[in-house]
Amino acid sequence: MTQQLATPDVTVITGAGGWLGTGLVAAFLSDDHEYQRAGRLRLLVRDPADAVTLNAASDRVEVVVGDISRADTALDLFRGLHDVDSVDVIHTAGIIHPNKMADFDAVNHQGTEHILRAAENAGIRRMVHVSSNSPFGTNADVTDTFGHDEPFHPYFGYGRSKMDAELRVHDAVDRGLNVVMVRPPWFYGPHQPARQTTFFTLVRTGRFPVLGGGNQRRSMVFIDNLIEGIVRAELTPTAPGLGWWIADERAYTVSEIVETVGCALTAEGYDVKANRLKLPNVVGDIAERVDAFFQRIDKYNQQFHVLGEMNKTIAVDISAAQRDLGYSPDVSLSDGMRRSIQWCREQGIEL
Repeated sequence: MTQQLATPDVTVITGAGGWLGTGLVAAFLSDDHEYQRAGRLRLLVRDPADAVTLNAASDRVEVVVGDISRADTALDLFRGLHDVDSVDVIHTAGIIHPNKMADFDAVNHQGTEHILRAAENAGIRRMVHVSSNSPFGTNADVTDTFGHDEPFHPYFGYGRSKMDAELRVHDAVDRGLNVVMVRPPWFYGPHQPARQTTFFTLVRTGRFPVLGGGNQRRSMVFIDNLIEGIVRAELTPTAPGLGWWIADERAYTVSEIVETVGCALTAEGYDVKANRLKLPNVVGDIAERVDAFFQRIDKYNQQFHVLGEMNKTIAVDISAAQRDLGYSPDVSLSDGMRRSIQWCREQGIEL
């Protein structure tokens, strides 16, 4: 078993009101979760409503409300932590579908730089930067799989901003900061945002767009598998500056994903229609061109962006994380999707 450090006295989590952030907080505070920890949590959120909810969760929680695109927010987040024996940082904050293109750089790139600089000044023990597959683009074909040392080939504005963030991580390592990276692909599970609910609804009603033969391969990661990867990256002593793909055991074809989600919905008591929205690959190519046009004129359209990726393969190799971190994802796509659906029902979310 991979040797691990003790959990820190304080864990700083950025983006604590988001999908991954709320999952991490729930795991760390839960009495029966594998990754429950006894230390304090210092959480950064942007929405004051999230601060109210998180502050009520535990007396071990302290919430800072702010915007990481502002350097003073990062300074506020780390205020008073210089004298704490051990402080770790999990940087999940980011924006995927912005209101304006400039938000990509301001939040994902500049925001990461602000957090890195403040973490340096606070003398933190270890930081985990949550990156993405987007700095590396899409695979060359359906048989290709991204390896551990893949070169950058960013996919549009989001990919460029996350690439720039990774470059700032390497700059911080050169200055002496102990920071590593995890790179999850499309993830799924409890605490999901509205866009994932829409995905379930489209599958349930038979209207999820499957392009070509649906043979494109997609790596996905259940949120508990991702939390395991993040915690192992945080607590496993390794050289700084390393990055790992964190995903489920294998990639799935798009057809398999749609079929599995349909079966999971059926098993949970939903009436699922056979998928009937099958489109030629050229639809994805056209959507990608429209997406590129919008982004060139400083606009962003989520629907065209998502559709433009649907005929692409994004598959990753997790063997380095298994080797270096002892990472072992044990939740299957079927089980993970059922847990997601159950969580939606518990929240009263209509699918």
